[in-house]
Order: sequence, then C-alpha cells, then structure tokens
Amino acid sequence: QVQLVESGGGLVQAGGSLRLSCAASGRIFSANPMGWYRQAPGKQRELVCTITSGDSTNYADSVKGRFTISRGDAKNTVYLQMNNLKPEDTAVYYCYARITTTFGMARDYWGQGTQVTVSS
Repeated sequence: QVQLVESGGGLVQAGGSLRLSCAASGRIFSANPMGWYRQAPGKQRELVCTITSGDSTNYADSVKGRFTISRGDAKNTVYLQMNNLKPEDTAVYYCYARITTTFGMARDYWGQGTQVTVSS
C-alpha cells in the first residue's frame, strides 16, 4: 500500500513563511515527479509546483519567486518552502506523486491534504 503523508500546514500572517513536508512510503520503485497542488474553497484544485527526479522544477506563475520545492535526502520526500505568503495562498495543499510500484504499476497518488491559512 502506497501512502503520501503531509505535514507543516497552519495559520500564518501575510508576509510570513511555512514549510510543508511530504513523505511517500510503501512498495515504491520510483516517485517521479512529485509536487504540490492546492484547492481553495469554491475553486478547482490547481497546480502549485512539481519536481522531477532530476530536480527539474515547474511553478505556477502565482507562486514563482515566493515558493521553492525541493527533494529531501530521504528517498521519496519532498518539501515546499513558502515565503511572503498572501491571503490568496489560503487553501488545502495536497502532496502529489506519480508512483511506480515494485510490481510495475504506475499511477498518481495524493496525500490527505494540509490546511494553510494566511491572515491579512
């Protein structure tokens, strides 16, 4: 059974910072890419950023220059450093990974979500 577990959400004032973490576990052959999506109330889930096994990154225009995605030293972990947070960043943030299992099956996996709230 593959699982993605997130941590690090919370409440922060505008201009503040938060760091999200995500760890994938289970019978994983590869997790590539990994990334973050978010969903604000009444809106569709949207891409925040992704990172490949080769450390190529992709960011939504709305977070470029403020958010940084990185892979951890531990295998199949990913972090999201969020700086200069704005009220419009308020959303549930979901960890994402395209995982190939040791059985050779590939599919998308999602974490349970972590709430990020930015007060003005």
